[in-house]
Amino acid sequence: MSKNKKCDKHEVRLSGSGGQGLILAGIILARAAVHDKKRVTQSQSYGPESRGGASRADVIVSCEEIYYPEATRFDILLALTQEACDKFLFDLREEGILVVDNSIVKNISLLSSKIYEVPFTEIALEQLGSSLPTNILSLAFLVKISGIVSEQSLKKAIEESVRSAFIDVNLKAMKLGFDLAKKYK
Repeated sequence: MSKNKKCDKHEVRLSGSGGQGLILAGIILARAAVHDKKRVTQSQSYGPESRGGASRADVIVSCEEIYYPEATRFDILLALTQEACDKFLFDLREEGILVVDNSIVKNISLLSSKIYEVPFTEIALEQLGSSLPTNILSLAFLVKISGIVSEQSLKKAIEESVRSAFIDVNLKAMKLGFDLAKKYK
């Protein structure tokens, strides 16, 4: 099988604080990878508080067997808080992709990776009327810039993973994330 970018192994960490929906975003990303017929592992961790404590979801996506189920050196790091950025930044591969919410993350002590600074929370508030879909907005951005899963699979995974009352706003957030990424490519 010839190797192409879509078939490479990708280790992804989605990080921030409890209540930002990053565990759900990790589950959605993993489900989208399954829809794309890729191999995937997903793990999660959060602080003692369900809201406000540290939170992270790790997803490994590959076309090959995954022999170790936990992410150790990330190809992609999404950081929605300064604390998450500071804590996990140095586990990002040198050629990795860093995506931060610069409405919250103000200091990045890294120069060598591809860095995308986008005010996800502010955009969600202004264009969607709530900060709640920031997780889907930033996930869609990450998917579009990395190509880790297909847009169609992400859409399907969102529809399967969120409550029916929230599907429309999350699909709007997804589209907004895709559109934002086009400006950064």
